[in-house]
Amino acid sequence: MAPRRTQALSKDVIVKAATEILDAEGEDALTLKALTVRLSTGYGAIYHHVADRNDLLAAATDDVIGRIVTGPAPEPRQGLRGLALGLFDAIDAHPWVGAQLTREPWRPAVLDIYESVSRHLQALGVPERAMSDSAGVLVHYILGVAGQNAANARALAGSKTDRSTFLAGVAARWADLDPARYPSLHKAGTDLREHDDREQFLAGIDLILTGIETTTASAGDR
Repeated sequence: MAPRRTQALSKDVIVKAATEILDAEGEDALTLKALTVRLSTGYGAIYHHVADRNDLLAAATDDVIGRIVTGPAPEPRQGLRGLALGLFDAIDAHPWVGAQLTREPWRPAVLDIYESVSRHLQALGVPERAMSDSAGVLVHYILGVAGQNAANARALAGSKTDRSTFLAGVAARWADLDPARYPSLHKAGTDLREHDDREQFLAGIDLILTGIETTTASAGDR
């Protein structure tokens, strides 16, 4: 049996320990029993700060996201790109975060993302009538693509195939497609080996922002 902890626990210490378990062993490994062993404490000390395992998982997610969301930047478009990339990288580094964000969209982490995106859009000059749609499209794109990227990485990590080998295999299959029926995919196969998820993600952000700016400018001309 591990020696009992002599110092009082704080919620920050508990969340940090939970995050370490989640990052090292995955979501299934996070149990209150595992946490008591890691912190050399009893259940009562943990329940004093979190209600249950779900509350603990949500608190860890809130902590990760809380370090990324920001207020308006001097240049709002770059601020939005930075926020989007920060979220993409955080979910890539902590794959369990992406799953939790979609599981409980009413938690502070998701609300903070919406608010941060909305503040940047406001600074960009997006009118109030277009704010809900603009923020919704951006948030769904960010969480959807980042979550899928993290899921793909987890799937590859659990297989015997590394990413470059996987992409090479897909590229070879696309190269064998009938160019008359699938001309775009047939051509794209040559670039797939050098595919960069991060760059493609940012390209999507730029396309969405360009659309929002164009729509906002058009509305102002009416």
